[in-house]
Amino acid sequence: MPRPALPLRLSALDENDLQTISATLQDAVAQLGDFEFSRSARTFTLALNRFRWEGGGRNERVRTGLQIAQVTGAWSQNLRQGADDAVVNLLSVGFESSDAPSGVVVLVFSGGGELRLSVECLEAVMIDISAPWPASSRPEHEAE
Repeated sequence: MPRPALPLRLSALDENDLQTISATLQDAVAQLGDFEFSRSARTFTLALNRFRWEGGGRNERVRTGLQIAQVTGAWSQNLRQGADDAVVNLLSVGFESSDAPSGVVVLVFSGGGELRLSVECLEAVMIDISAPWPASSRPEHEAE
């Protein structure tokens, strides 16, 4: 009998930490309605269904929350505003330093979509919030 999956909890305070979160969230899918920017709390929160790359060969997804803190502004490109049911596929999460420790967290989606979050400093938390469930397939990438 397989062991139950333990929920992942990752935090990022620098670019190296964020690379780990980015790799973990690669190929996560989400609806735009599950993105929320709180100006008063200065947070941007996303709920995603991520593929469990650490699943030991099993094709599973798990509901995961990602919260970016210290957000001073948010901009998007090629993401349909108001299309809450639109599904996006996350490719990567990166950080562009501007005036250390501030910078921009950049979330890149397939199809050319991009979300840019201006932050005072890098502070991100990713937490699995559900039990895993079977996925119909494993994400594939073309060889370059």
